[in-house]
Amino acid sequence: MKIAMLARNANLYSHQRLKEAAEARGHSLDILNTLRCTVHIASHRPQVFYNGAPIENYDAVIPRIGASITNYGLAILRQFEMRGIWSLNESVAIGRSRDKLRSLQILAKHGLGLPLTAYANDPKQAEEIIRAVKGPPVVIKLIEGTQGIGVVLAETMSSAKSVIEAFRGANVNILVQEFIKEAGGTDIRALVVGGKVVAAMQRTGAPDEFRSNLHRGGSAKVIKITPEERSTAVRAAKRMGLNVCGVDMLRSNHGPVIMEVNSSPGLEGIESATGKDVAGLIVDFIVANARGGATKTKGQG
Repeated sequence: MKIAMLARNANLYSHQRLKEAAEARGHSLDILNTLRCTVHIASHRPQVFYNGAPIENYDAVIPRIGASITNYGLAILRQFEMRGIWSLNESVAIGRSRDKLRSLQILAKHGLGLPLTAYANDPKQAEEIIRAVKGPPVVIKLIEGTQGIGVVLAETMSSAKSVIEAFRGANVNILVQEFIKEAGGTDIRALVVGGKVVAAMQRTGAPDEFRSNLHRGGSAKVIKITPEERSTAVRAAKRMGLNVCGVDMLRSNHGPVIMEVNSSPGLEGIESATGKDVAGLIVDFIVANARGGATKTKGQG
């Protein structure tokens, strides 16, 4: 099988592990810099070029699109899909996952556990939405943030209002969520592949840090998740339409609540914590499921 990966940095751990896993199984995997891909649009001839040459004969594509180039990356991925090339995660599903508000709306519609969340455009409504999520304290986050960037814990009404007003003054869209104190600065990352949780870890934030992201200095260890947590992760992946994702959950007093569904989860932390060959499981899923023309959305939406 011939596989393409869309990624800006070929040297990242996750990208190298996927390449190694594919080649160990007798497949080829080319890492294509997403920003060096171009789209040529002509009737009945959807085409993608890489460094000026047409891209041909790939059986599948792995999108590892950085958050900062989401729109460009999705345009390139849609063109692959319109050529009938199977994508590990489809463009529509990735687009949903990158918009935190849309993700929460989809998950809430299907009854999955979430923290109380509010959204408003007018900073004059700051106090209203803070009280709507039973705060303060509240967590304020960018709708399109990643790796814990743009996430603020505001512990008083005045500080929460100030942060909301500052973000909105900069014309930045934010969500306000309840603070799950009982989680104690830890969360759970469940890695879902093909409708199954294949690995799970507990992440703990650095001292004096409420965010548990490993990029923020947190630590990780293997954890045995409950049947309810496993079911929540699987259902979240299904409702988002993602074949592979990391589902981040907190343990609240009323069960697991989903914080985020990540369509390009990093592999280093979870492979190190669990000792599992997650990259190999992803490649095996691709080999078992990739079929020409099997992309459901055909790049639309």
